[in-house]
Amino acid sequence: MTLELIVFIAAILFGILLYWRESNGNGLYRFFNKIINSKELQMKPEDKTGFVFQQKFLLRLVFISFLFLIGIVVTRFLIPIDLATISIFASMIVGTLLGTYLAAFIFKSGDVIEDKSDSLGDLVKDTIEKGKDFVEDLKAKEAEKDSVISSAVENKEEPKPEEKSARERLKDKGLL
Repeated sequence: MTLELIVFIAAILFGILLYWRESNGNGLYRFFNKIINSKELQMKPEDKTGFVFQQKFLLRLVFISFLFLIGIVVTRFLIPIDLATISIFASMIVGTLLGTYLAAFIFKSGDVIEDKSDSLGDLVKDTIEKGKDFVEDLKAKEAEKDSVISSAVENKEEPKPEEKSARERLKDKGLL
């Protein structure tokens, strides 16, 4: 279990490194693209696609699985000890896939932060101003509420002396 965990963490780091390397240059992918495809189907010079960089999930899975399959076959011939088990193989593939997606997230968030860095300062200032206005409004409402309560307490009406009822007043006027 410990070996699989170590391999998994190392595979995540390998996936990040692999993604970063392909984001800087995709020469190996271009080489295989020129060998496999005809002139019309070859990738354009401005295309940055690589084995894992800007690829869909299924193609990433195939390329990474093939890479580790070749690595395991070579390891079996060089070291006759049974090191390459299925659980380690699966840990390497899943870790590398996770690492590539983690690297993609980090690079994308870095690009977004760079693009929005100027407006980010303005956004923070606007948020602080809105917060100050909101606090001032709350204080004003609280002060208004306190003044209404204090004026109600001060202007408490004193009990009126007993007045005659409507029936008695009508009797006094002689209408009843």
